[in-house]
Amino acid sequence: MSVKQEAAKLNTKMRNTVPLVHNITNYVTVNDCANALLAIGASPIMADDILEAADITAISSALVINIGTLNQRTVESMVSAGKKANELGIPVVFDPVGAGASKLRNETTQRILEQIRITILRGNLSEVSYVAGLSASTKGVDTSKEDEDKDAQAVAIAAAKKFSCTVAITGAVDVITDGKRVVRISNGHPMLSKVTGTGCMASAITGGYAGLREDAFTAAAAGVMSMGIAGEIAFEKAGELGTGSFHMALIDALSMLNEQIIEEMGNVEEE
Repeated sequence: MSVKQEAAKLNTKMRNTVPLVHNITNYVTVNDCANALLAIGASPIMADDILEAADITAISSALVINIGTLNQRTVESMVSAGKKANELGIPVVFDPVGAGASKLRNETTQRILEQIRITILRGNLSEVSYVAGLSASTKGVDTSKEDEDKDAQAVAIAAAKKFSCTVAITGAVDVITDGKRVVRISNGHPMLSKVTGTGCMASAITGGYAGLREDAFTAAAAGVMSMGIAGEIAFEKAGELGTGSFHMALIDALSMLNEQIIEEMGNVEEE
């Protein structure tokens, strides 16, 4: 069975099982992440206080850590939740938003990677390059022009081997690898980059797929592919109306996504 077929079947399984996904994410996109998870068939919960972060993780199927809007209070919650997830064998998705941009982000990224076993690392090329210890020219939360010519596959493989996890680098062509297997996904639309939070939503729904406790490589491919396909459908339905309508159509598209649509529209190249 191909990765695309396996990912399509995960979509059906998620809608049937409704995994609870704990998100410690950023306040710019928290509502979109919750709605994206609901649309794709999962159940979101957001708990970032140190007094409950670990407890909420313990009853969840997956943990998503996103450092988009960092503060010292939530860093401690991220570490506490991550350690609890590791203790219980709960998958952890890490989105190192803006890694390389500031001392706090860099120190937090290093601490998370040192103290928590990551299941899936999802970021753009600049962020993953920084995390992998390679040269990177971070531009806020976007891939910098200086990094666009890098070999995304080589960067992803280096990061996957360094942290013994699955890595998803999203861009014009997405690359997913566990250090051995590699897929490239060519779904999506440029308008996704004009709506804030689409990367955060991709990480969140990847957490939904990871919460099914199957192959992390397939879960990462399913999450990235689902977001890309939804972007294509949303542009077709509402793209000409502007970014606001596209934004709403994106949630609609995720809510209507199913096994058949993923199999028909998934543009996947396997090695």
